[in-house]
Amino acid sequence: MVATGRARTVASHCREVFGSAVCWGAAMAASALVALFLRNGLLTSHLAALALVYFFGGALSWPILVPFTRRFARGRPTSARFAAFFLALSIGTAAMTAFIFAMDYRWFYSRWHAPFGSLVWIFQFLFTGASAVYQFAVLGLTLFLPVGLLCLTAVSAYLARQSR
Repeated sequence: MVATGRARTVASHCREVFGSAVCWGAAMAASALVALFLRNGLLTSHLAALALVYFFGGALSWPILVPFTRRFARGRPTSARFAAFFLALSIGTAAMTAFIFAMDYRWFYSRWHAPFGSLVWIFQFLFTGASAVYQFAVLGLTLFLPVGLLCLTAVSAYLARQSR
């Protein structure tokens, strides 16, 4: 009986974490779409790909960042927990989205790269990834504004109050 109760607790925790991850990913995709609408009326040929990159950037960062931050923010004052969640979610979501963007960028340019594992391939991989991250930092971070910042503030406040 004890194992069954614990299994339900673990299952409900996993559902909560992954359900929240989907919601966070959807919020980040919505943020990108609103920013693109405000910028140019959604006039881009890569709208679905951009929405997916931002969705997966948010969705994949949540299950890593939130439990990790909860563990280290436990027992701290509410303001410290808010700051921890705000910092972890902002940096982590941007980093995961930049990583996914870089891997997509790398996949596109891989047809012109040297064979896998060679020294030239390593340099090409590193510099292509660095170029993609730079391009994301210049052009992609603005797609988190203004909706992403509002979501980040609200979710950080909610998580700070929830995890005491």
